Amino acid sequence: MKIWLSFVAFILALQPGFTQTTISGRVTDNKKHALIGVSISLKDGYDGATTDSSGRFSFTTTEKGRQIIVASFIGYRPAEQTIEIGASIINVDLQMKEEVSELKAVVITAGTFEASDKKKTTVLSPMDIVTTASGNGDITGALKTLPGAQQVGDHEGLFVRGGTATESKIFIDGTLVNNFFYSSVPNIAQRGRFSPFLFSGTVFSTGGYSALYGQALSSALILESIDLPERTQATVGISVIGVNGGYQKLSKNKKSSWGISYGYTNPALAIKLYKSVQEYSSYPVYHTGDANFRIKTSKTGILKYYGYFSANQLAFRTPSIDTLGYKEAFALKNFNMYHNLSYRENIGWKLKLNAGLSYSNNKNDINSRLNDRDDKEVVLQGLEFKNFGLIQKGDYLNAKMVLERRLQGLTMIRFGGEYNYSNDRSDFTNYNGQAFNSRIRENLATAFAETDIYITNDVAAKLGTRFEHSALLNKVNFAPRVSLAYKLSRQSQASLAYGIFYQDPETQYLPGVNPLGFAKATHYILQFQRVSDLVTLRLEAFYKKYENLIKTDFTYYGQQMSAANNNGYGDARGFEIFWRDKKTVRNLDYWISYSFLDTKRDFLNFPHAIQPSFAARHTASLVLKKFVTKWKTGLNASYNFATGRPYYYIGYDDNTHAYKFDDIGKTPDYNNVSFSINYIPGIGKQNSKMFTVYVLSVSNIFGINQVYNYQYSYNGSRKEAVIPPVKTFVYLGAFISFGIDRTQDAINNNL
Repeated sequence: MKIWLSFVAFILALQPGFTQTTISGRVTDNKKHALIGVSISLKDGYDGATTDSSGRFSFTTTEKGRQIIVASFIGYRPAEQTIEIGASIINVDLQMKEEVSELKAVVITAGTFEASDKKKTTVLSPMDIVTTASGNGDITGALKTLPGAQQVGDHEGLFVRGGTATESKIFIDGTLVNNFFYSSVPNIAQRGRFSPFLFSGTVFSTGGYSALYGQALSSALILESIDLPERTQATVGISVIGVNGGYQKLSKNKKSSWGISYGYTNPALAIKLYKSVQEYSSYPVYHTGDANFRIKTSKTGILKYYGYFSANQLAFRTPSIDTLGYKEAFALKNFNMYHNLSYRENIGWKLKLNAGLSYSNNKNDINSRLNDRDDKEVVLQGLEFKNFGLIQKGDYLNAKMVLERRLQGLTMIRFGGEYNYSNDRSDFTNYNGQAFNSRIRENLATAFAETDIYITNDVAAKLGTRFEHSALLNKVNFAPRVSLAYKLSRQSQASLAYGIFYQDPETQYLPGVNPLGFAKATHYILQFQRVSDLVTLRLEAFYKKYENLIKTDFTYYGQQMSAANNNGYGDARGFEIFWRDKKTVRNLDYWISYSFLDTKRDFLNFPHAIQPSFAARHTASLVLKKFVTKWKTGLNASYNFATGRPYYYIGYDDNTHAYKFDDIGKTPDYNNVSFSINYIPGIGKQNSKMFTVYVLSVSNIFGINQVYNYQYSYNGSRKEAVIPPVKTFVYLGAFISFGIDRTQDAINNNL
């Protein structure tokens, strides 16, 4: 009996320890939405449960005293709450914050088009740029099918949202590129010097761009070169206008590579065939070459070098508009050299380093002459300025360093500095041998800082500022920039951006007769974007205010107008639409873009604020792409449209020393239909080491008359249309690749 009583007393003594407590509650996100499948447990214990379809949970435990209840769920930050277990029932409600991740987070896109394989908001891929029919294999040619860019055909460069070509700057691996385009030729737009195949990513910012970039009032084109090639390869290209070839060697351990290439271009046959407007006395000849090496310095670091040179010359005559029966002769010789060295590495302390150094040298030797009917040089009274020689030399150096540190999640900070050096020399010789010399040197030092702040996956901000000091102007500027993005749904978001941008006066108008300052532009951008795997819709409205633009005066340097002051001003406003669809029509990829632009500016020799002749009020593009596997053929077409541009006569009266201005009218609407075919016979062949792509492209296939502008005689009594050198241009070429098959890229891009 004593033993039995002792056992009962022992059991009663232990009974409180076996008393179970029920813990229940509900788990929601920060919007009070129920979370399903959340794992709930006591910290360092085994008791727990999983939330049901309403976010509720319930479990029992024998633990007592102070405990920590933990909630964990993929995509959300773990949530913890301290509880005191004593009662038989405890109710606990938990709220979890979503983890910020690249897969779910909103992306700040206001004013920016991505063209890379890294961003989920990509609207164009690198292959798109190459296969756009009207682009003619030129990077900026393809970008002109996007909203914001103008269809200017008589001058090279990107004209964006009412800005001039010099207000758009181009960067390779973070550093500024001077003379990205071949040297200007009267009334003929020049191509970019660099092949699209050099780059793995493209960012085309039509406004509101990052504080890491500056000296551009309107836009920035940011190009990222490829790292290591996929494998060793050789390429050969043969076309109606030239030949090219290259070799790229990848090391066996795939940690380094080197490569070289050379190209020769001579469009003499095409010019003869299509009867160019210009009468060439020396057909254009281009020699280009480049070399590169790339070395992986660690798992996270890479050192890249790219070097390029080009040498070209041409000479042609056109009928003189100033005196009938005579011809104006133009000749150009150009040599350009460019070097780019970049390095990126994770250097510890959670810091990532991006550094770059670029140098370029450019020389133009230009001759202008007035010729008689026998092509002999003549000097006519009152038109002596037609006969001159001009040698332009430029050296440009850009150094840049950016440090980046990730703080938490996707939130990060970037800061660094940049140094720009330029040395421009001009030697002008007039008809009687009198010489005028100019030397313009600039040292521009810059510091910048920028942070990406991700509050949640739905809300993000980019805050930045840029500080520049110009030795040439002896002035400083301070440029704040802000971008915000809010996720409206899984596939849609809204963004807005504000920023101030500064730029040095153009070198061609220097030296000025008075002290000058920076030109200034303020951007305001509002954007809506909806992106899925197959469909993209992008709507954007913008306003730009220009201040302190350059005004020119009557003082000539040779025949060149000089900057007088910074009293110019202007604005630009409009909206843009971009729609890309790979879903509606089976196996067809197409995009449509439209831009409305209302802009006026008073700058250079404008008499007051007027719509500049390079800005059309309405522009639109339609691009179609289809790959027919059965035919082993890619079909590409594009239609580009722009309403007529205004043209003016702005002359200078030598007697009254005043401008003469006449608002004449508008050019005809611009219409251009282009088409290209890519035939790839090697598709389906196994273990082939050689792959060939045959290309046929036709620009302005219907031979539509196009007028880019009108030019006037010196006294304004006559005018003539500025038109393309040829109405329709047909290009035929074959490109052979040894060692790597890129045909699948073309197929995948169009399915």
